[in-house]
Amino acid sequence: MNSIAQSDIVLVVDDSPDALSLINDALEEENLDVFVALDGKQALKIAKRIKPDVILLDAIMPVMDGFETCKHLKIDAELADIPVIFMTGLSDTDDIVKGLGLGGVDYLIKPINPAELIARMKVHLKNAQLTNSAQSALDSTGQHLFTSNDSGEVKWATPQTFALFAKANIDCSNFNNAFTAELAVWLSEKRTALDNLTIEGLDYPLSIRFVGKHDNGDWLIKLIDGNRPSKAALLSSKLDITVRESEVLFWIANGKTNREAAEILAMSPRTVNKHLEVIFPKLGVENRTAAAGVALRLLSSD
Repeated sequence: MNSIAQSDIVLVVDDSPDALSLINDALEEENLDVFVALDGKQALKIAKRIKPDVILLDAIMPVMDGFETCKHLKIDAELADIPVIFMTGLSDTDDIVKGLGLGGVDYLIKPINPAELIARMKVHLKNAQLTNSAQSALDSTGQHLFTSNDSGEVKWATPQTFALFAKANIDCSNFNNAFTAELAVWLSEKRTALDNLTIEGLDYPLSIRFVGKHDNGDWLIKLIDGNRPSKAALLSSKLDITVRESEVLFWIANGKTNREAAEILAMSPRTVNKHLEVIFPKLGVENRTAAAGVALRLLSSD
């Protein structure tokens, strides 16, 4: 069996010393760093401190059971993306469904089979690594994107999105707010690509645009800054070109011909061409295709 990466950290949460010993031995054979907790409250403190790569969580424990522990993990933005695998002696389907419904990615029935445990952990660690890579890529592009469930709860967002939420005094950790309620109502209706909604009653103007829906049921949404400059104004400020030149470049970047851009901007095609002749050297390009590429790269990161 291929071993899991040595850098992976596992938090095992179980009130049974025998179960902890069995699982610890199996994980150490895979060269994993293992931390243990005897109850949910202790597990949350440890998870906050070390942020493990995966959590093995016993469902039934004193003080705070696994279900309540998982609930607390999933409402904490710093811990929500950690895969949680439930371990339970319960064979009742309702309990298994409850664990998965709270955000668990898998479950194992006790007594734990070490080989099965390692095999399942490898799958979920790989999935988590792929997810984190994708989210990191989105974070680095500056996109104002976030995901939400049907209840309007924000499950993930880029740093730029959280910054806009802060401007509008939206507390994403508090699900009982007007934004969450309004978002849930909007999502309950049939959404199509590019549907927009202006959020009412905020300290800072924001709107949202529907992008798509994930296979896991979460919604992908773009947050739009109500005070952001127009696309043309953005090009003008970023590229050091005049407002009129930026308007021409914007429509060229959107695939319009000189004649079409001239009709939109109420000028002659010859004037559009003269503007382009000035724009090209300013951007350090030689033709309209290259100029459009420069504009599109800027606009796509907005």
